[in-house]
Amino acid sequence: MNKLFTIAVALALTATGQAADTTKKPNIIFILADDLGYGEVGFTGQQKIKTPSLDKMAEDGAVLTDFHAGAPVCGPSRATLFYGQHTGHSPIRGNPKWTQSGNAVEMKADDVTLTTELKRAGYATAIFGKWGMNENLETNTGHPLKQGFDEFVGFNTHAEAHYHWPSFVWNGYEKIDFDGEVPGSNRLKRKTYADDIFQEKALDYIDRKADEEKPFFLYLAYTIPHLGYTAPEESRKFYKTQNWEVRPAKKDRGRGYEYDEDINISFAAMVSHMDGYIAQLRAKLVEKGIDKNTLIFFTSDNGPMFTGDFFNSSGVFRGKKRYVSEGGIRVPTVVVWPGVVEAKTKINLTSALWDILPTFCEIAGIETSVKTDGISILAALKGDKSLEKQKRVLYWEFNEGRGPQQAIRFGKWKAIRQWDKKAGEFGAIQLYNLEKDLGEASNLASQNPEISAEMLKFMLASRTENAEFPLVPTVKKRTRDRKR
Repeated sequence: MNKLFTIAVALALTATGQAADTTKKPNIIFILADDLGYGEVGFTGQQKIKTPSLDKMAEDGAVLTDFHAGAPVCGPSRATLFYGQHTGHSPIRGNPKWTQSGNAVEMKADDVTLTTELKRAGYATAIFGKWGMNENLETNTGHPLKQGFDEFVGFNTHAEAHYHWPSFVWNGYEKIDFDGEVPGSNRLKRKTYADDIFQEKALDYIDRKADEEKPFFLYLAYTIPHLGYTAPEESRKFYKTQNWEVRPAKKDRGRGYEYDEDINISFAAMVSHMDGYIAQLRAKLVEKGIDKNTLIFFTSDNGPMFTGDFFNSSGVFRGKKRYVSEGGIRVPTVVVWPGVVEAKTKINLTSALWDILPTFCEIAGIETSVKTDGISILAALKGDKSLEKQKRVLYWEFNEGRGPQQAIRFGKWKAIRQWDKKAGEFGAIQLYNLEKDLGEASNLASQNPEISAEMLKFMLASRTENAEFPLVPTVKKRTRDRKR
């Protein structure tokens, strides 16, 4: 990989691409970070972690200030992206093992997903990185190549993606083995950083597809900055000079994750390392002359896991990963599409990952073929502010650990309810006015009983029953495959 901050990359980003072929459907690159908090990038106010490439995207495009993940953890959040359904309707509403049976819910080979829709519209498709929705490797029904992708290099299962120096990744149905005769040696030798592999594949893919008539959809699902805080040394060097307080990794060890010794340094280095990828991608698009006909959409699958106040990871919001408060579901989001998305703008439309399917379908020139909870936000991306004035109901549910939790968004109002384990039922509705209280600090439910009652009705009406994901406390089954 090239060094993180180089004059060459910076100059490449300022270069002028060739004129785009406006008769061709736009290429789409969707980039999903893993556990990146709203406050962990420069364009949302981060001061310590350097993200010049993402900040440049914000200058060249639009920041979606009110965009949300599909859930406060990765599995169900990614499912909302591909099914276009929120967690009240999606067939996958929790991470593996957080089901009544203890078995991971499988995608079906004939499911209609975001990718199969884009294939129908004539797109070439590829995923490089964390898939995490093919838990049964014997049947492979959820395999990316059975879900509309032409190419796949990455991690099939949820647990595989927990290692940044992995023993293997999948190339289609075959494994690329990094360890040879000594399992686990890559983790010790630190020669193959997973996301570096995915980035190399992405750059090669753009090289191969740039001159083809068929437009492409590239899904880049980095594992950065998921728990297991470790980064290549070249990206750690800058932060070693900052004289920060040391946060020893021993305080955060457990569950088999790998860590560098000072995780303040490593966490920041991970985010900046990923930021370097963004610069490389944009430079490659300019080099190939397709930057003006390519939409880049960057966001995160849920709120931050990194604990403490050192990086102010959730920004002004309350909560983090595994909470349906804004800190767990509102995510940093930026879009660049030259000539279509106006530069240096903010889009304040309340939206979420399940809006991506209808949006990309409209961009691809097709009608969605399945029922979706989402709306197309293409008009908003083009500068139409009228969508921001429309009130819509957005719904989340989450049932791990301290769950179940539910949340509803309707205009300025946000309502949450949480299971009370002592009472054996849901507690009272919490109600917040996000126009005045982004931090959800003042519960206004008692002052607004009619609104609270209406929000409860929305909650009850926004979901269908699912035997694997009932709204009662669920205990994770502890059988776990630790193979790497």
